[in-house]
Amino acid sequence: MKRVRLIARIDVKNEYVIKGIHLEGLRKLGDPNDFALKYYKNGIDEIIFMDAVAAYYDRNSLSNIIEAACSNVYIPITVGGGIRTLDDINTALKSGADKVAINTQFIKSPNFIKEASEVFGSQCIVASIQAGKVSHNKWEAYYDNGREPSGRDVIDWALEMEALGAGEIMITSIDSEGTKKGFDCDLIKNVFDKLSIPVIACGGAGNGKHVEEMLIKTNVDAVAVASILHYGLEEISSLKRQLINRGINIRP
Repeated sequence: MKRVRLIARIDVKNEYVIKGIHLEGLRKLGDPNDFALKYYKNGIDEIIFMDAVAAYYDRNSLSNIIEAACSNVYIPITVGGGIRTLDDINTALKSGADKVAINTQFIKSPNFIKEASEVFGSQCIVASIQAGKVSHNKWEAYYDNGREPSGRDVIDWALEMEALGAGEIMITSIDSEGTKKGFDCDLIKNVFDKLSIPVIACGGAGNGKHVEEMLIKTNVDAVAVASILHYGLEEISSLKRQLINRGINIRP
């Protein structure tokens, strides 16, 4: 039986942790390394650092944050935002990241998925999808931090990225993100059921019941949460106990 991962997602803007709703209205919350160390000590399985404004400035500026985090945090770290070249991936991995998450550049240049996976291994490549609902059981992939529609159907795009060599898919519901009203379980299930690579669900958790519901309804491989940790709505240890008590296989 696979073991589900609980991931802390930390979005960063100008070296501050930020959080918004629908990827907009960003609010500063504090130092990203303080958040990462706290979550690590409390038992989080992985951490994802995302540069929330990198898409606008053609760069990823998280190297210093990743280097600092890796001196105190000894769990897998993923970094994303503004990664457009093989050199960008190399820089992120040399800074201490285990994986990179890429959205915009994959949409603009799908062959980059194949290039990146061949050079660094698919286990390092997380294909990030920002999904906006179009109609019942239909979602469109967005890029540039959820601002630009790509014209691509989310499920078709996920399948294409898997075929090109992505090792994992992280899918964020733009409609649910930051609302604390629960995940878009239909979105995640529709993507998960079509793929053979791991899927990370992201966007919408407001309490432990939302995480529990997602894992029971979809059998997804990992759940990334932000608001419930950043605002102290749930403790990692108690959330994990809740999930274990419901028969979900997650590291204590």
